[in-house]
Amino acid sequence: MDPTAVTQIQERADQPTEATDPAGRRPTSPWRNRKLLAGAGMVVGVLILTLAGRLLWDTTLARAASSPLNLPPFWLPGGSFAHPLGTENSGRDMLALLVVGGPTTLQVGLVVGVTSMLVGTVLGFAAGYRGGVVDTVIRTLSDTALTIPTLAILVVISAYVRQMDVTTMALIVALFAWAGPTRLIRAQVLSMREQGYVRMARLTALPTRHIMFGEMMPNLLPYLAASFIGATSGGILAAVGLEALGLGPQRIPTLGMTVSNAISGSAILRGMWWWWGFPTLVLMVIFIGLFLLAIGLDEVANPRLRGAKA
Repeated sequence: MDPTAVTQIQERADQPTEATDPAGRRPTSPWRNRKLLAGAGMVVGVLILTLAGRLLWDTTLARAASSPLNLPPFWLPGGSFAHPLGTENSGRDMLALLVVGGPTTLQVGLVVGVTSMLVGTVLGFAAGYRGGVVDTVIRTLSDTALTIPTLAILVVISAYVRQMDVTTMALIVALFAWAGPTRLIRAQVLSMREQGYVRMARLTALPTRHIMFGEMMPNLLPYLAASFIGATSGGILAAVGLEALGLGPQRIPTLGMTVSNAISGSAILRGMWWWWGFPTLVLMVIFIGLFLLAIGLDEVANPRLRGAKA
């Protein structure tokens, strides 16, 4: 045997592979990613606590004039166990506002994420797989949408909507949320289109729909999941921004609307930190959880990122 070939074989045997743990243990599943599990735990925890709160707490206290005004949390002087997290200046119970507003805020992000991913998947697949004029048109539209100052446009559109509800606001935010997923999916489809199994599927004259959704889509699922989480987080952020400017739904309690009311009611100057502090804390937990979810899914989709140190 050629000595060079023997040396190469020996070097390959000495190199650890991705599937072999250096300590000799069985390799763990990439889905047991700590960031992924931590992020999922934080988001699911908020959802479970708020849903359980609907069963254990009187949500009618989220209405105006249903409670005493300006009560602090129960551990401060003047606080009451009847309103453990205090009340605000319109007589709304803070715990009831969190219980009702948490799922509503997540609902906005979910609608934005689903809508943007549906549009982004169709356009991204069409641009990446078809190429040519279709790719040029879709790429130009998505690049243009990415350069538009989204929040300013959303403020103008929201100002013209007479009756704003949660679904309407989510659809308005989703108008500009499709561009990012479209670019990401297009790039992945362009890369996968040249791989061997896709070429083999073309040579065997499989229908285009089967190649796109039967052969390529399963390999894109981790990327789609990470993009969905990113779109959901961006949707919540845009919706909270609109609500903080007073352009969100006024009759439906949300976390952003609570912060907006705290700003308009001068809660910081009056020392009513619980008015803006508790909804801000829940929003932080949601955003950190979604961020960890996106990072975890990105590491699941890209083996090169696993174990990389920041």
